[in-house]
Amino acid sequence: MTNPMKPLNKLAMALTIAAFSAASSFAADMTDDQKTIYALGVNIGKQMGVFKLSSAELELLKKGLTDSVLDKKLAIDFDAQAPKINTLAQVRIAAGSAKTKEAGAAFADKAAKEKGAEKTASGLVYLSLKEGTGASPAATDTVSVHYKGVLIDGKEFDSSYKRNAPAEFPLNGVIKCWTEGVQKMKVGGKARLICPSAIAYGDGAAPGGSIPPGSTLNFEVELLSIKAK
Repeated sequence: MTNPMKPLNKLAMALTIAAFSAASSFAADMTDDQKTIYALGVNIGKQMGVFKLSSAELELLKKGLTDSVLDKKLAIDFDAQAPKINTLAQVRIAAGSAKTKEAGAAFADKAAKEKGAEKTASGLVYLSLKEGTGASPAATDTVSVHYKGVLIDGKEFDSSYKRNAPAEFPLNGVIKCWTEGVQKMKVGGKARLICPSAIAYGDGAAPGGSIPPGSTLNFEVELLSIKAK
């Protein structure tokens, strides 16, 4: 029987290729200054990400930006509305974080049911991938590790493997999930750490901006050594 999804997949692929080609052509026609101005727009867009704007709200944003840049008469009393910007940001962040936490909890619950997995009182889900034979570190030790971190959708946000450089840090100077989880490991071992937001970066923005507030994080960690004190 013919797969009814094949025509849709081909169409989606064609649209993606067309969009990429159009974007490449657009960029090719820009001067260097124009590319910088475009980058300014991208930067503004990244800052607006926390608001999760709808299409209609994005049009309002464009209108406000245009009126301000062109020094036109504003449609609202800016001084009255400006103090409310941060409040709106916090409301939108909280709403997004709640949804992210809900999805993360479901992910962690599923991981906790895997063979050999252990869920601790903090919410950490620990799964040994390779047992080590050396010593286990204490929270006050400095360790050397290789690791990869991904979100629950599989999007990678950090990897020491890609940098080809192990990370070295005091174990009590990182997120609580790592402080707890790496102590369960032995040198030479490798483990998976599922870290709920409460023992990761919480509802705040993580360093680098690549981790949404409220995210449950999925790490693979390889304990290379414990540094001598």
